[in-house]
Order: sequence, then C-alpha cells, then structure tokens
Amino acid sequence: MIKGVIFDMDGLMFDTERVWATLWAPALKQFGMDTVPEGLDEAARGAAGENLRAVIRRYCGENIDAQAVYELLVKLGNEAFRSGVEKKPGLDALLAWLSAQGVPMAVASSSPEQTIRRNLETSGTAKYFPVVVAGNHIRNSKPDPEIFLLAAQKIGVAPGECLVLEDSYNGVRAGHAGGFITVMVPDILPPDDEMRRTYTACCASLDEVLELLKAGRLG
Repeated sequence: MIKGVIFDMDGLMFDTERVWATLWAPALKQFGMDTVPEGLDEAARGAAGENLRAVIRRYCGENIDAQAVYELLVKLGNEAFRSGVEKKPGLDALLAWLSAQGVPMAVASSSPEQTIRRNLETSGTAKYFPVVVAGNHIRNSKPDPEIFLLAAQKIGVAPGECLVLEDSYNGVRAGHAGGFITVMVPDILPPDDEMRRTYTACCASLDEVLELLKAGRLG
C-alpha cells in the first residue's frame, strides 16, 4: 500500500526540461564554447553538486570552471521561469486526490531550493508540499538515492511503502537503488531496456498514475 509519494520536479511536475536543454548553449558560450557537447544535457539531467560538476568537466574539459557554469545555468533558468512554469497534464488532479486521501507528499529535485519553491508558488502547488528536498540539501545527487531517502524520512514513510515519480534515467536509478516503488513518467527520453529492468511501472502521464493508484495497482 502506498503511504507516501515523492515527486521529482523538472520534466515530471512541470514542462521545464526542454527549456533547461536550451540554456546550455548560451551558458557555455560565455566560457568560449560554441557548441554543446553531445550527451551533456542527458548526462546532467537529475544531477547536482559534485556529480553535476563532474559531468560538466567530463563533457566540457577538466579545465572548465564547472561551478561557474552551473551558477550561470541556474541564473538563466531563474530568468526563463520568472513568469511561471507549465504544469504537466494530470498534475492538479493527482495532487488533489492524494491530498484528499491524506497521503503525505514531498518534492525531491536536484534544482536549488529557491528555484523549487518559486516554481511551486507560481504554479499554485506549494500547499501540497510541506517537505522540499533540494540538490543543495544533499551530498550525493541522483542516481544516488540519498535525496529520496531524506525525503521519505521527512514525511515519515519507509521506502518500500513510498512511491517515487520520475521522468529521468538518473531519477529512476535512484528510486530503484533506494528500494522505492518507482514509476517512470517519460518526458524527453523514452524508457530503454535498462529502465524497463529498473522501474516498477511506466505511465504515459500523471493521469495514468492516478488511474493505477485508484485501482490499487501500485504498491
């Protein structure tokens, strides 16, 4: 039985991943790079802290100031989402149903806390999430399960009774590694063979997640 739900944010709750993908080019241009290395955006998705800095160095060269690149990327993102974010289909209905059932919820995102809270406020979803765990709250980012384990601890639910909703490969890996009921809701990348071996289930949308929960088919 599902006793708690942890939401990823970018690409799962909000249609923001495509915007983030466009920000690498202007960010890297300020560091003398005219092209975005192939695979950088995919590898960086869901990463934070030293994991993200390592990804940036791996794709852009060991001598690049990875922290400065990250800070500029966040600045550009904050400017892009200043006027609000687009909610993914089915988000409102899923949140309302879980709230009516008394199911505790958390957001666990690799984005900075300030970015997460602003997006929750502008989208009108902040009221559902007394618990927010951000990339700057943890030492090891996805695919390490630390962020989900901390979120589960904060809402008082054991991983085996907690649903993790994710769109990214790194997020699914983290949910599985932490022993969570892990459902992938693909955004940019479709599930591959590794994902199919890793997730508990795959849903085309948050509407489908709600259908499975109502039918008691998760957990």
